[in-house]
Amino acid sequence: MKNIIKIATLILTLAFFVNCQEDDAEVGAIIVPTNLMITAEILGLDTENPNGDGSGFVNFIATADDALSYNFQFGDGESNAVPSGVNTHRYSIPGLNTYTVVVSAVGTGGVSTTETINIDVFSSFDDLEAKVFLSGGEGNSKIWYPKLDEAGHLGVGPTLAQDNADDGDLNGHWFPQYDSTAAFGKCGSDDSDCFCDFTLSFALSADETLTFNQNNNGQTFFNWASGSAVGQTFGEFEDTCFDFDTSAESTISLAPTETDWSQVADPNFPAPRGTVMNFSNDGFMGYYTGVTSYEILEVDNNYLYVRFFDNANPVLAWYQKFTTTLPTQEFNTVYNDLVWEDEFDADGAPDATKWTYDLGNGVSGWGNQELQSYTNNAENVIIENGFLKITAKADGSGYTSARLKSEDLYEFTYGRVEVRAKLPASQGTWPAIWTLGADYQTNTWPACGELDIMEQKGQDKNTVLATAHHPAVSPGAGDSGSTVLTTSTTEFHNYTMEWTPDTIIFLVDDNVYHTVANSPDLPFDSDFFFILNIAMGGTLGGTIDPGFTQDSMEIDYVRVYQ
Repeated sequence: MKNIIKIATLILTLAFFVNCQEDDAEVGAIIVPTNLMITAEILGLDTENPNGDGSGFVNFIATADDALSYNFQFGDGESNAVPSGVNTHRYSIPGLNTYTVVVSAVGTGGVSTTETINIDVFSSFDDLEAKVFLSGGEGNSKIWYPKLDEAGHLGVGPTLAQDNADDGDLNGHWFPQYDSTAAFGKCGSDDSDCFCDFTLSFALSADETLTFNQNNNGQTFFNWASGSAVGQTFGEFEDTCFDFDTSAESTISLAPTETDWSQVADPNFPAPRGTVMNFSNDGFMGYYTGVTSYEILEVDNNYLYVRFFDNANPVLAWYQKFTTTLPTQEFNTVYNDLVWEDEFDADGAPDATKWTYDLGNGVSGWGNQELQSYTNNAENVIIENGFLKITAKADGSGYTSARLKSEDLYEFTYGRVEVRAKLPASQGTWPAIWTLGADYQTNTWPACGELDIMEQKGQDKNTVLATAHHPAVSPGAGDSGSTVLTTSTTEFHNYTMEWTPDTIIFLVDDNVYHTVANSPDLPFDSDFFFILNIAMGGTLGGTIDPGFTQDSMEIDYVRVYQ
């Protein structure tokens, strides 16, 4: 048997000196804490284990005169605010590491005294296999998507605490008993569609450090009770999408799970892996509840199932499933008769029976502060080798481009539109394949309606957008969805819109990524016409590459089925 582990105490007493003539630190109603003392007890530190027993646990005690609370920064990317000054922290980075712990004693008026100590802590826990599954191995990175095609990809259920608290025995704390989202159940709704459009990335360095990034295209799906994190109050039980930046990289430390979830046997549920991921920089996995620790239930090369719960709400546990294969939603069109097309087979100018042009600079850069002037010159628009080429060019101090439209030549209500295209790669180009309500001259935008089959921002060439503009959400936002498409500028892709009286569905290569519910109170029940163009700069194009000379959008065909 092991000898009884001794707890060694490192005590650092720090005095705070105030540069004033009076003995105390009180200035009016503001009192600065003094005599800050930090005690660090490393579990298992003895002569045989000079840096702890490998568990990584350290007990901290901070005391100071006139302190109301204490803020701890533990040196591993995690922090905590503790009114009592007593806190236990687990260091999970494998091996022997030196951590600089910063403690602030906070007094009245928010003034504080801050000091640091250095501690050496040994942690023996690791799960290299899980790191390899998540990242693809040393020196690699791997993209993960929410497993939208499987029921329960997001769910919530009771914890063991709720099982014990309820009358009767639920015996259900190991799965999302309360709610289990149906396959693609969050997709297509204004409030939750952002949950269908984010990616997670894990990378493993040569020293086996696991890092994490999240791309949420600007919006995060928030748990209704977590709005205070962004200064908002959401409706009770109304989870919603909200603008939120997730660009900060997280470092992930692994720790053994400390919660016994296996007291009730379930033959259909495997034993948890026993590994918890702790994210630095407030990292989280797509659904915001304020949690930064996730228990791995299952993981392999292309499947990840996690569970997490908030200590502030210990009776609820959330579940999420992820995959490395982009989920696709089965799509069955209701329109199969080809009623209009342009295959762009004849070299030269576009067919004048199908296309006309918008020319010039428009008003206020076509309403978007765009910088190009549109022409119908062959250098800006031409058909060559079976492709329509719309080319934006630098022209002295400005830019030229082309904007084709089918106004008064072909207009339609409802149908399936397919456009096969390859997009420009240059920073600042804003390509668009879209439709506009034919009554726009008498029914001013956005009342006339606008359906953007494809747009791409000038600063993000790995993502494409689809948007429905109408008075309820425009101008400005629109009912928009996006999807990652890293080959949009190097390969041709099919951009599709299925427009019915009930729904408007947007797809890339037959994969649904955005759905809008149509209804009689929206302006999507009358004729629209096509517009094909490249804008430069403006609200979506942004900053133009100073070295820009020219770039093109190539279109293979435009087809309409009804």
